[in-house]
Amino acid sequence: MMPSATAISSGPSGAKPLVGGMAPARDDRALLMSALNVTPDSFSDGGHYFDPDTAIARARDMIAEGADILDIGGESTRPGSAEISAEEELARLGPVLEAVIPECGVPVSIDTYKGATAQAALKAGAAIVNDVWGFTRDPSIIKVTAEHGAAGIIGHWEPDLVKEPDDEIIPRMKAFFSAQVEKSLAAGIAEDRITLDPGIGFGKTPAQNLVILHRLPEICALGFPVLVGASRKRFIGEITGREPLERLAGTVSAHLMAVANGAAAIRAHDVATHHDAMRVMHAIQTQTMPAE
Repeated sequence: MMPSATAISSGPSGAKPLVGGMAPARDDRALLMSALNVTPDSFSDGGHYFDPDTAIARARDMIAEGADILDIGGESTRPGSAEISAEEELARLGPVLEAVIPECGVPVSIDTYKGATAQAALKAGAAIVNDVWGFTRDPSIIKVTAEHGAAGIIGHWEPDLVKEPDDEIIPRMKAFFSAQVEKSLAAGIAEDRITLDPGIGFGKTPAQNLVILHRLPEICALGFPVLVGASRKRFIGEITGREPLERLAGTVSAHLMAVANGAAAIRAHDVATHHDAMRVMHAIQTQTMPAE
């Protein structure tokens, strides 16, 4: 059964609230997580940041552009991509994590489903485990996350989901989250360090993605902060006819709709544009000019 308490909890005395244990919230704006893929084959930026020095430079730029969290991954999750070992994943990630974590000043998230990769990244100073498979591929990752007191992002990705009727996607997702949250709590992950990610684009049809974004308040009502990552996804291309690197306008539209529907954080490749868009949206919603 889902806990009823909200996962937006107070940090140390005098600190701003935490969203799922991920990062200090800037007033009550949604958080901006940057997507940095240290891979040769990711769907929209594969190879762009495969070189460690290039990836490190991009991480620094993302922070300067306004990222609240850096999400760094070493294995592509695009359809048809080849799986790699934890050793190869860490060989890609190690130099970047070693250089970025000590200096970045924002929480670093490790985008992986492997317990061994999460363990090494958390030992290096990462604070968040972002598992797009929702802790189902490698059960050890739950224990690793709990032992380090890290925040956990439970992504939704289930086999054969595309066969489900569109109106069944939300009940199916809620059942999945309920089961995985219970496992996470039982393993020792703190309730206020859990975030849910509906997994836009992961094993879902374009129509199912639209249903999820439209009905996002039903996922938010489960009582945990929700992270949405629609950046450059295929359904945006299906709507606009644009290739991945031409989908910025559609991506921003999807993300602002997600925030309006209750998302506590969004994950994006194009940090500067999203930072500006979210600031303007927040100013309009609150009728308040930003203090910074």
